[in-house]
Amino acid sequence: MSRWAALGTLAVLALAAAVLVGPAELGPGDTLRALGGRGDHVTVAIVRDLRVPRALLAFLVGGSLAVCGAVLQALVRNPLADPYLLGLSGGAGLGAVLVIALGIGGAWAVPAAAAVGAIAAVVLVYRLAVVAGAVLDTRILLLAGVVVGSFAAALVGAIMALSPAEHLRSALLWLLGGFDAASWQAVGIFGAYAVVPLALLVRESRPLDLLSLGEEPARFLGADVEPLKRRLYVAASVLTAAAVAVSGIIGFVGLVVPHAIRILWGSTHRALLPAAFLLGGALLVAADAVARTAFAPLSLPVGVVTAVVGVPVFAVLVRRWAS
Repeated sequence: MSRWAALGTLAVLALAAAVLVGPAELGPGDTLRALGGRGDHVTVAIVRDLRVPRALLAFLVGGSLAVCGAVLQALVRNPLADPYLLGLSGGAGLGAVLVIALGIGGAWAVPAAAAVGAIAAVVLVYRLAVVAGAVLDTRILLLAGVVVGSFAAALVGAIMALSPAEHLRSALLWLLGGFDAASWQAVGIFGAYAVVPLALLVRESRPLDLLSLGEEPARFLGADVEPLKRRLYVAASVLTAAAVAVSGIIGFVGLVVPHAIRILWGSTHRALLPAAFLLGGALLVAADAVARTAFAPLSLPVGVVTAVVGVPVFAVLVRRWAS
């Protein structure tokens, strides 16, 4: 079996397992009948309106975060770069926690506030990183991201310390990430926002290979470096902001998956990006399935599961990469 077939099979198995398992005890036959619209109304609703959109949303978010991680690692030429390194998580968390603390209701109030916060952080980091002549300095980009993220995290801590107890748990759960609010509407909205930046990032696979060599070699080999860096940064930021808006802050997917794919596939981005999308999607779907079932009927935040799995996996990858 080829590597692509194996990776595709892994993604399909992860999606199938996520639909089959859950706090509600449904047999495989019941689940399959519900997928076809047969069976009792409750079973059909559980499978088609809860489990399937949740699995699809987790797959799309995981794949998008993995692609963003691979792109940002090439953009800043830092193996520790991930989608949240550039202040996005801090800005998104600040927007979401502020809305929660104010008690603003509505199913889309928190995601909308998170998206606005993430985009505001992106704009601020970009402005700080642009130096004379409108040159995007990737070294300053990293520093600006850390500074903006730290400042936003400090404000989040202050808001949470002053918030009523009933709002504190909601804020903590959102910050740890999850798909409890997944729906077909969320899948559609995320897909609409994700398709353009994903297509742009995949289209830039060849220039990414050049940029990962360094800016001077990339210029020598014909890449238009400054516009390329801006396109990559904006596309990755918009994609990450969309992911944060529907799932909260989920770490380690964008950090670990690109390194795992580089070990298996090499560093050519034409193969790296789609492979990272498939593996990142499968990983997050599996993590969400574990989060839903490990302590059923209680549900863990999926960000806890990705951290528990991601830390030892990343340690192994680092040792192998360094040896």
